[in-house]
Amino acid sequence: MSLLTATCLVMGNIIGGGIFLLPASVAPFGTVSLVAFGVLTIGAIALALVFGRLAERHPDTGGPYVYAREAFGDFAGFLSAWSYWTMTWVSNAALAVAAVGYVHVLVPGHASAGTDLAVALGALWLPALANFAGTRYIGAVQLVSTVLKFIPLLFIAVVGLFFFDPDNLGSFNAGSGSALGGMSSAAAILLYSYVGVESAAMSAGEVRDPERNVGRATVLGTVGAAVVYLLGTLAVFGTVAHDKLVNSKAPFSDAVNAMFGGQWGGTVVAGAAVVSIIGALNGWTLMSAQSPYAAAKDGLFPAPFLTKRRGVPTFGVLAAGVLASALTVINYLTGAGGVFEILVLITTFSATVPYLLAAGAQVYFLLSGRRDKVRPARFVRDLTLALLAFGFTFWLVAGAGYAAIYQGVLFLFAGILVYAWMAARRAARQEETPAAAPTTPPQREAVRRPDEDGAALPRTT
Repeated sequence: MSLLTATCLVMGNIIGGGIFLLPASVAPFGTVSLVAFGVLTIGAIALALVFGRLAERHPDTGGPYVYAREAFGDFAGFLSAWSYWTMTWVSNAALAVAAVGYVHVLVPGHASAGTDLAVALGALWLPALANFAGTRYIGAVQLVSTVLKFIPLLFIAVVGLFFFDPDNLGSFNAGSGSALGGMSSAAAILLYSYVGVESAAMSAGEVRDPERNVGRATVLGTVGAAVVYLLGTLAVFGTVAHDKLVNSKAPFSDAVNAMFGGQWGGTVVAGAAVVSIIGALNGWTLMSAQSPYAAAKDGLFPAPFLTKRRGVPTFGVLAAGVLASALTVINYLTGAGGVFEILVLITTFSATVPYLLAAGAQVYFLLSGRRDKVRPARFVRDLTLALLAFGFTFWLVAGAGYAAIYQGVLFLFAGILVYAWMAARRAARQEETPAAAPTTPPQREAVRRPDEDGAALPRTT
């Protein structure tokens, strides 16, 4: 994948379907939510820069998994891979269900559970087919879908500024508490807007010149998504009256209608939303296969996840598609909304585990280097960014809520059984072949190589 394609992968994975409801979700807190968005953007960019630096050291497929394992060993690497894998396929099911609502706007008619299920499954498997075709087709779909959804969103964001009316904004703090409390409450809703910043790092092995391009794509994609988020939310706040925005079910549609009149805005925005969700599913389907593939190479996930064709771990794509489809079928046919909601809560916590471990790995790599060989200015800058990224991710955990953390930790601990099974199999194989070289990082001979600024970094042979 080129720099442009990798950038679109990051941007497309960050911008899913949630952006189309985001302004209405934070409107009850007032314009203080825009301040919260700005603070979160700084944290997201810091995390993006950390991923870029980590990719320079380890430009391998797997991203956060690779960094956690290199820094803290097999168990931490497994927890990162397990959490990320869980998050991806459950999130894909949620995205597919969200796409159904927008399809109803484009194709009005009498909805049925069977039709909705067929639409949701189609939204899951069309991107999967693109993934089976190879990274070139994934890149093409991602590029086209990102352009198609970026243009209308940016159009509304920019043109909306010409129709901007400050009277529509309402009060700075519309809630009943303090401004700081309102900002924190808005941030809890906005926190997961930037999940996906790791997308280029996760697919580093398929990116051209990853040492340079992964970091660039991560930062460019995050900044591009931030521009759409911030300008789009500001434009909606300034074109739709606050009392109407609070109860809006389609804030971007209301913004288009307010700017140009008529009721055609809903159709335009619904079309952009469907394209946005399909593009996000295309990228997240690839992400769902990359982490278990990297873990399987080290014997921490079952061997079938190593199956790879045309640069894509096809078994991982198939497994994620089947699991997401099963969850979608359960949601529609049994009406087990409680089960679906619990699993979605799990994803909100699961997304943070790889981020925390990756930021911690960067701190470890920096502090374990030879301090006398590190340029003080660069050391201070990188350590500051790593600590800021860790703090941002810690805020993500706090914002997930008690229910999400409780359910997520239970599912995370359930993965210990899978790790125990895989570790026992590896131990048995090593006993059968005692002459084989050990493969776990703590047992390998450690050597050091200087990075470009002279820092000695751990590197395994």
